Amino acid sequence: MAMVTLRRARRALLLGGAAWLAGCAVSTAVAPDVRRVLAPTGTLRIGVYPGSPTSMVRSAGSDEMRGLSVELGRELARRLGVPSEVIVFQRVAEVVDALKGGRADFTITNATPARAQDVDFTPPLVALELGYLALPGSPVQSLADVDRPGMRIGVTQGSTSQGVLTRELKRARVVPAPSLQAAGEMLQRREVDAFATNKAILHELADGLSGARVLEGRWGLEHLAIAVPKGRDAAADYLRDFADTVRKQGLVGSAAARAGLRGTAEVP
Repeated sequence: MAMVTLRRARRALLLGGAAWLAGCAVSTAVAPDVRRVLAPTGTLRIGVYPGSPTSMVRSAGSDEMRGLSVELGRELARRLGVPSEVIVFQRVAEVVDALKGGRADFTITNATPARAQDVDFTPPLVALELGYLALPGSPVQSLADVDRPGMRIGVTQGSTSQGVLTRELKRARVVPAPSLQAAGEMLQRREVDAFATNKAILHELADGLSGARVLEGRWGLEHLAIAVPKGRDAAADYLRDFADTVRKQGLVGSAAARAGLRGTAEVP
C-alpha cells in the first residue's frame, strides 16, 4: 500500500510539474514588451457592462460572470501570464471612455468608424443583427411600423444605435435610456414603443419581459471586435494573432454559447 501511495505521489508531482511548465510556456512565449503594452499595470483590466452576452451576463441565481468580453479577456490574460480584473460599467459608452482614458485595457464591442477614433480594433470576431424589441400591445409590431409619427424608439445613451437611428429615423423619436435595465423599465411603463440594439441584447431583455418579442428582420449589422486603448501598436500583431486563434480554436463560439448569445450573423 505504501508503494502504491508513493507511486501516486510521484505521478501527481510529475503531472503538477507538467502543468506548471505549461503555464510558464504560456507566459514566457509572450515577449515582455507585448505583456507590458497590453497590461501596463501588471493586470489586464477588462471593461464590461451588464446585460449583454457580448460583454457580461450572470447566470440565474449565481454571481458567475459570462460573456465574450469576460471570457476572452481572461483567456488573453492567461496567455499573457498576468492576472485579470473585470471592471463593470453601466453602459457600453462608459467602457469605451474607460479604454480611451487608459482606465481599462480590453473589451469586445462594435467596431465602428466613430469608435475607431478613440480605440483600436482587431478584425471582427462576431457579427450581430440589429433589431427591435416590443411588448404586446405596442403600435410597433414590425419594422414597417417603426419610422412613423408618434413612435418612440428607445436606445442606450451613447450607443451606436442612438447615433445611427437619430440620423436614419425621420418621423419616430429616439429616446435614450441610461442603462439596459432602465430600457426594460421604460418598455414596461410604456414610455417607449420599442427598443433598438443588437439582437443578442434584445433576446436577453426579452427573457425578462413577459410577452416581449424580438421583431423579424434587421435594420443593420454590428461587427464585434477586440478593442484596446490607442498607443498600443507594439502589441498589434500579437493581438491580431490572438483574435484569429480564438476564432479558429472555437473559443469565441464556446464563450458565446455559455453566455446564451443569439442573433449572430456570418462575419464577412
